[in-house]
Amino acid sequence: MFLVFVSPFWFLQDVAVKVYFGNQCGETNLLDYKKEIDIMKRLRHPNVLLFMGGASSQEKIAIVTEYMPRGCLFKALHKNNQPLDLKRRLRMSLDVSRGMSYLHRRNPPIVHRDLKSSNLLVDKSWTVKVGDFGLSKLKHATFLTANSGRGTPQWMAPEVLRNEPSTEKSDVFSFGVILWELMTESIPWKDLNPLQVVGVVGFMDGRLDIPQELDPRVSAIILECWQSEPELRPSFEDISRRMAEIILSLGGLTSRKNSV
Repeated sequence: MFLVFVSPFWFLQDVAVKVYFGNQCGETNLLDYKKEIDIMKRLRHPNVLLFMGGASSQEKIAIVTEYMPRGCLFKALHKNNQPLDLKRRLRMSLDVSRGMSYLHRRNPPIVHRDLKSSNLLVDKSWTVKVGDFGLSKLKHATFLTANSGRGTPQWMAPEVLRNEPSTEKSDVFSFGVILWELMTESIPWKDLNPLQVVGVVGFMDGRLDIPQELDPRVSAIILECWQSEPELRPSFEDISRRMAEIILSLGGLTSRKNSV
């Protein structure tokens, strides 16, 4: 279990504090925590949530990050009274791909393993930053069980749904779902429960329907991200380049720095 709250007293600026409780804080997890904190504190990118500090004890683990006033992308997209125009949604997708490209180019690469719109945070200028990429060992080893139905397989790659190892290419599949979500402004697999999604995507090779009216260049990226064979999926560096070209052709990159 975890709790997120905002503190206004971190060197006179708002920060977000995420606190993990209970059995997530055993001795092994504390060692993992210290290792991953060492990685997180070195990361600096405009599309990666800034880690600002942390603390741990036998009962709880706290993570301090920059505060993102517009909340998560899921909320901004699906629970916002103000519709987001196409260019803004395309720029948001570019933000995500650039942040993920940065993480994947670390040595060793940082695999997110839980990339979804609720783990992407939006700042006051609508810039999107990748969050919740560290402390993967604190998450449940089994994300979904027949008894609990717990988890969010709607964004997960088929190999992950089959309990196979996650790789950088698993993150790419998840990005394809996020790009579909941004372009359609729909919740993926909203008519299926989590166990049904596992069956359809993980074992029947099912995919979401792509609207015919969608820009074919964007459709092509989504389809490539959804390749069944992970090695056939593009890299985030390639995705970022192609997304930037699409946005530039629509006149939508004038106010953004090129920071792949």
